[in-house]
Amino acid sequence: MSEISDAIQAKCLAFGDRVIKLNDYLLKEAANAKPAYKIVKGKRVCEKSVPVYLQSVSNLCNQLLRAGTSIGANNAEACNGISKADFKSKSFIALKEARESLYWIELLHRNSYIDDRQYESIYGDCEELVRILVARCKKLDEQLKQEKK
Repeated sequence: MSEISDAIQAKCLAFGDRVIKLNDYLLKEAANAKPAYKIVKGKRVCEKSVPVYLQSVSNLCNQLLRAGTSIGANNAEACNGISKADFKSKSFIALKEARESLYWIELLHRNSYIDDRQYESIYGDCEELVRILVARCKKLDEQLKQEKK
């Protein structure tokens, strides 16, 4: 990989790390908010499934976890693509995953699972990835158009 590709991958990995940590933090916070057990016939019984009050945050976190970590995976695939078309395809998928991550971060914030400070920080990191990937995809489009001429 080139220095630029290495730098982009490093940013993707750092963002993936943040998403994983945010996921763990939010699930712990939600689990601590209410007990993860119920009383059955006077006895405390652990819930086998995800309690209802955790389902929303759990689903949102899972979606962000999938999209946010997929950015780096698709970027790595792009950098190891077998052709320019493969590189372009995987780069566009990484861009789509980054944009999807922005959506899930926005929903977490709108529903008060993350505060303004957390939101601005992780959203800003994701926006930076989107800008980088958009620039890469535009450059790839231009290169491929030039090659067709």
